Amino acid sequence: MEENVLEAKELSSDSFETNIRPQSLSEYVGQEEITSNLKVFIEASKIRNESLDHVLLYGPPGLGKTTLAHIIANELGVNIKTASGPSIEKSGDLAAVLSTLEPGDVLFIDEIHRMPKFIEEILYPAMEDFEMDLVLNSDGKSRNIKIDLPPFTLVGATTRAGDISSPLRDRFGIISKLQYYSLEELKVIVLRTSRVLEMPIEEDAARLIAGRCRKTPRIANRLFKRVRDFALVNHSDKITLELCNSSLAKLKVDEYGLDSIDIEYLTSLITKFNGGPVGVETIATSIGEEVSTIEDVVEPFLLQEGFIKRTPRGRVAEEKAYAHLKISHNGTLF
Repeated sequence: MEENVLEAKELSSDSFETNIRPQSLSEYVGQEEITSNLKVFIEASKIRNESLDHVLLYGPPGLGKTTLAHIIANELGVNIKTASGPSIEKSGDLAAVLSTLEPGDVLFIDEIHRMPKFIEEILYPAMEDFEMDLVLNSDGKSRNIKIDLPPFTLVGATTRAGDISSPLRDRFGIISKLQYYSLEELKVIVLRTSRVLEMPIEEDAARLIAGRCRKTPRIANRLFKRVRDFALVNHSDKITLELCNSSLAKLKVDEYGLDSIDIEYLTSLITKFNGGPVGVETIATSIGEEVSTIEDVVEPFLLQEGFIKRTPRGRVAEEKAYAHLKISHNGTLF
């Protein structure tokens, strides 16, 4: 299946991201309040010669949570071990990860909200007291084993902070919400990516990509990569505004950063359901998409940009959606 260029979640084609990831807080663009506070917390932990408090990073996908986790480890001068919530299915999986930690290391767990409840409960003493209690069953008998762990910093990342249980959330000393990026910040990111990947880009072209990436760095970098492909095939040694415009048109990315699924969603909401209110399940069925795709991929940006709103009775199209699709409220074209 073809990957959606405007999908904020990480795709298999995003392997290049590790090459362009900033390595320090000074290189990191955006999220200034978070980075300035992290500088203080990291420096203080070094002065105390203690491990950094556990960190929870939350916000929409593609805003830099994984990058920040690696930067935290770099700034602390320690190793980072990574895992994902869905991959930790049994206590042995967690024990295998925790047993490899050295003093002060960072353990990064992505999608931490998707860990099973019983794994969370094993994690509590590991976070608080740096010890883990395991129950082993052999020959029909069970026995408890206590494993001492070195002091470490857990960095958890989630797109759904509301799905994290209160006991787990309360064990994080530093909780930070990542915000969508500004046009200028995204332009700086695109220009930096062009330097790292050694493909020059005109400033106006960088601004164009920045304006169509749904305020998300991961999508900005992905769009740059795709536009770079068009430039290489056209034997161009520089991404110009004209080439960028034509490339984004071929990728079907409009001036708001909406793609074909977004347009289909808005069109269905307005023409089939008179602009709402209508339930998300009904919209998903009408356009042949999964409810999870609608809720996690399509709607967050449409809500953020004021194309739709959520009400107790369902989704409703806003004036901006009618104007963008050039449809009047009575269902006719302007």
